[in-house]
Amino acid sequence: MPIAPVVLVVDDEEAFAQTLSKRLELRGFKSRSVTSGPEALALLDTEPVDLIILDVLMPEMSGPEALLKIKEKYPLIPVLMLTGEATVERAIDGMKAGALDFLMKPCDIGVITEKLQQAYRRKCEHEERIKDAEISHLINRKGW
Repeated sequence: MPIAPVVLVVDDEEAFAQTLSKRLELRGFKSRSVTSGPEALALLDTEPVDLIILDVLMPEMSGPEALLKIKEKYPLIPVLMLTGEATVERAIDGMKAGALDFLMKPCDIGVITEKLQQAYRRKCEHEERIKDAEISHLINRKGW
């Protein structure tokens, strides 16, 4: 388990993504930023990421489309959806697709940080339960 969780910020507004990424680093996270869903998917294939902040409205591939692809391939990575144009419908769609939460821009960095910390704790606990189950399965299979 890494000491500082790695957060991937995905937002088509490059300046916003970079600023949020820097603000997260000041709060103890490691952070990367990309400007599209396809870039995020490519990065996930090559670098470990613990948490994702994903914009809803992006050209080429929307946040919900990217979310579905991310969850298909990386189901244990928590994803927070972030948007400047929220509707109840979008929030519901995002949650159905597997988003952990749906936040409005501008969002207080303290709120984002707290949501990420909670998500990371749950992710670590879930991964630990998976490892314990795998060990128990091996022990039972070997008859130890």
